[in-house]
Amino acid sequence: MDRTSLRTAAVAGATTLALLGTTAPAGATTTVTHDEQITWQGWSGPAWSSGTAAGTTGTAAGLTLTSPVGTILYKDPHSNTRRTWAYGTWTSPLTQAGFSATELVTSWNADTPAGTWLQVELQGTYTSGTRTPWYVMGRWAAGDGDIRRTSVDRQGDKTSSISTDTFAITNPSAGVLLRAYQLRVTLYRDPASTATPVLRSVGAMSSNVPDRLTVTPSAGHIAWGTELAVPRYSQNIHAGQYPEYGGGGEAWCSPTSTEMVVEYWGRKPSPADTSWVDPGYADPTVDHAARMTYDWQYGGTGNWPFNTAYAAGFPGLEAKVTRLHSLDELEHFIAAGIPVVTSQSFLAGELDGAGYGTAGHLMVVVGFTATGDVIANDPASPGNAAVRHVYRRDQFEQIWLRTRRTTANGGTGSGSGGVVYLIKPTDVAWPAVAGSTNW
Repeated sequence: MDRTSLRTAAVAGATTLALLGTTAPAGATTTVTHDEQITWQGWSGPAWSSGTAAGTTGTAAGLTLTSPVGTILYKDPHSNTRRTWAYGTWTSPLTQAGFSATELVTSWNADTPAGTWLQVELQGTYTSGTRTPWYVMGRWAAGDGDIRRTSVDRQGDKTSSISTDTFAITNPSAGVLLRAYQLRVTLYRDPASTATPVLRSVGAMSSNVPDRLTVTPSAGHIAWGTELAVPRYSQNIHAGQYPEYGGGGEAWCSPTSTEMVVEYWGRKPSPADTSWVDPGYADPTVDHAARMTYDWQYGGTGNWPFNTAYAAGFPGLEAKVTRLHSLDELEHFIAAGIPVVTSQSFLAGELDGAGYGTAGHLMVVVGFTATGDVIANDPASPGNAAVRHVYRRDQFEQIWLRTRRTTANGGTGSGSGGVVYLIKPTDVAWPAVAGSTNW
């Protein structure tokens, strides 16, 4: 149970906006009409030219650091090392969310060879017309030899703040919400080297999800009777392993789920990548995924964009963090052969067959039974053979889509509001669902 505090969302906005820098899905099969507002906007390929570059160059392959504009001395707060880095930046155009948003999560796909790393920042524009500070959304490298990948705490103003990987309006009922935003990416390299990060894409999911304890069940019948052959990995068999990465395997639901999907697509860490893992441990790729998603500030492996960035580091894969509206929408991914990592929280009695409760947990939806129930690879299982679960459709949809829940002590906790990791090869098309701009 990797995520101990899930985010709340608030009152609905207005319209949705088409994808930026990508092609909107065609050949739609379902019209989406929901109260919640969700949109994904991203930049890659030709869209680099829409932003402002300083020392960076955008090509079809990605954004690279070509002519650094200066150097900085970075003191890594988690290793206490000091090192000078050359850098350049790319800043997106001011981008309208298309509605009044309460939350935003960035994600990116990049390669960072040894001696390189990157930082992603966000500046928002409120509906009042004023702007936020530049917020750090992540300092990231694929490995951990140059910097310690990290989120940044204690960022905020009177209207918004950053919770690990999520921008959130502090009090949506006050009426000031997020109207627009810019992203800024800084690429860093060793000044003595010509190596460069390659940013293949960057984007953000903006959302305004109604505050809700319950959700309306979806109709389904889109992928019933379909089950994808996703590898099954238990996080619990790693209990006690490498506690320096978030407390050990019992807390590794997120990287375990991510690794299952990576390996479904025929990719995995190499024997050289996992050579550091104790040879007596089963499934060393899970240990590797935990290490390479670990957020040194958060103190865990559940940073959402760090997980999708890890997945996208494998050849030919792309990945992002977003929200979906319903299990109907998720069924389109299963029908297209794409498993989906979902985030949920629940009491033990709210999900029949789970046998546990959690304030935040990730699992992989791999299919649906002939009657529409959810087939999930749940890493919170005693062993790999027990990972496959069938969960009641109505119960699963509720615990995944709600933003509020009742806790065991009778208080109120938060829910993810439909958060997912979407991971697929670049040559596999996104499913077509009319009205959806959220992937």
